[in-house]
Amino acid sequence: MRLRPPHWLALLALAAPLPALAASQKPCVSADEASKMLNKNICISAHVYDVVQLPDGTSFLDVCTPQTPDEACRFTIISLPEDRGEVGELRKYRDMNVQVRGIVRPMHGRAGMLLSHSRQFNGGPPKFKPNPKLIRGFNADQSRPPINDPNLRSQGGRRAFMNTRDQETRTGK
Repeated sequence: MRLRPPHWLALLALAAPLPALAASQKPCVSADEASKMLNKNICISAHVYDVVQLPDGTSFLDVCTPQTPDEACRFTIISLPEDRGEVGELRKYRDMNVQVRGIVRPMHGRAGMLLSHSRQFNGGPPKFKPNPKLIRGFNADQSRPPINDPNLRSQGGRRAFMNTRDQETRTGK
């Protein structure tokens, strides 16, 4: 079966975006390069030398060599205790090369990445965390809107252009 020229054009149009999508995936960078890319969503390729867990449940993936003093280490990966269920057991990553995707943030004089979900190891996004300032005082069972916007309030009779006490008298000509 021979394809006519319009069929070739349609086939070419469908196949053209595939290489463009494959090329959009950027390669992972090292931890040293990532420390210079603050507030960017990037993939980091690093070797985990140790997994340190604090008494409060916060875990750190140590990506600096054992010979590097703690003051000279410029990058760290942190997992908070409330994310333990989504992240899983981190000790299995000790002495492994990992690739983690996330946003690099400044953390106490060094750069760091927050590990909040296990899908970050496969290039997925971190767990969504709502802004607590925006949800303060909001309950889904309430009938009022979650924000205090004057444009959403009923205007009522007392909010008029001119109050009855402020009316001017007209003089007749």
